[in-house]
Amino acid sequence: MNVQGFLEKDFAVFEIEGLQPRMDALIANVRPKLDELGRGIAPFLSAQCGEEMYPHVAKHARRTVHPPNDTWVAWATSKRGYKALPHFQVGLFADYLFIVMAVIYESPNKTVLSRALPANESEVLNLVPAGMQSEFYWSVDHTKPGGVKHSELGREGLRLIADRLATVKQSEVLCGRFLQKDDPRLQDGGTLARTVEDTFETLLPLYRMAF
Repeated sequence: MNVQGFLEKDFAVFEIEGLQPRMDALIANVRPKLDELGRGIAPFLSAQCGEEMYPHVAKHARRTVHPPNDTWVAWATSKRGYKALPHFQVGLFADYLFIVMAVIYESPNKTVLSRALPANESEVLNLVPAGMQSEFYWSVDHTKPGGVKHSELGREGLRLIADRLATVKQSEVLCGRFLQKDDPRLQDGGTLARTVEDTFETLLPLYRMAF
């Protein structure tokens, strides 16, 4: 698979002031890598999911004043879009790269997942192999960096997420791997692709629970 890794300078675009200068840097430096990764990972995800998965690279088209704090490529079963569906993402905040499965506020599948999480509590809490747990996080807001470590979530944390999905209109959930910007696995394209594939394979049971 021919993909490029992400370097420190790619994360540095989020330090650029102003909407247009930051967008120019994203379009020139980061978006081509996300496009390449989107195309490269799509066959693997399609095989894993048993149906075609289409890549969608963030365009940030609705922004008119504030520059984006993150950017990403998402994969979903629809050619037209991904936000209304459970989906996978790889993206960058200023300090780290995220590799996640997400169900965001626009998706009606929140209701399905709100029931599936407590019903499959043991499977979800044991989703991540012991050696990887420090790198996996849960988040309830895709617009903000950070989250709760998988190892610290516990039964109560999982139930709070499920309850929020069931009762709060704008609720969402993301689960996946956060790798710091200086992690050597990000810099080599082949290693990055294998890390993304391994992470998505780990997250696949959670993705299937959302349907």
